[in-house]
Order: sequence, then C-alpha cells, then structure tokens
Amino acid sequence: MTKQKRIILEILRNTDCHPSADWVYEQAKKVIPDISLGTVYRNLNVLKELGEILELNYGSTYSRYDGKANNHYHFVCENCNKLVDVDMPVYQGLDKMVQDTTGYQVKYHRMEFYGICDECLQKMAAEQR
Repeated sequence: MTKQKRIILEILRNTDCHPSADWVYEQAKKVIPDISLGTVYRNLNVLKELGEILELNYGSTYSRYDGKANNHYHFVCENCNKLVDVDMPVYQGLDKMVQDTTGYQVKYHRMEFYGICDECLQKMAAEQR
C-alpha cells in the first residue's frame, strides 16, 4: 500500500462525516503537501475496488465516501444534506425476500432513509415559536 493510499484510508476511517473527494484532498494535503486531487481520486477508486471503502452517490454532482466498508444503512437529511450511519443491523431477510420474489441471486443490498434530522427539526420548531 502506497503512502498516499494509506493516508487517504486513515482519513476516511477516522471521520464519520462521509466526506467528498475535495474534503479528503484538503485533509491529505496537511500530511502530504504535494499530493494532487487526481491522486486522491485515483486512490479513492482503488480503495473502493478493493472493498476498503464505500462510495456513496445519491444523484448529486459529487460522491461521498465512507471508511466503514461493511454494509450498513444511512440516513440523509433532505433539509441540510447531512449523511449519517444508522446504527442498526442490516436486515438479511430482505435479501431472501427479494431473491424468493424475483428468482435473482441477491448478493447484498444498500438502503438509505430520507427525512429531516433532529437538528433541522429543532431549528424548524424554534422558527415556528
């Protein structure tokens, strides 16, 4: 593993903010000042292909990355775009249900929940007072 790849992986594993490549780049520059954005993108793709990280793309203009490579659920706030891990077990029975219904071989599933986060709900409630 190259120094760049190791640093990028450490950055992702030490944050829970699901950052963009630009954010990873800014953090990596603090450790490796001459690293290029292209190097960050290349290494993110390699780490994704190796199964070390997840790439999260929700139809926006950029992807976000997750240093937690095991399958888990996410919540996306429709108000502030916050993206957080949902701390609950992945329901494997869903894979079997889809497989039984379709006849397809299901390897895994990803699921995101959408709504309003608690911070935005509190702001909205305060504004209504």
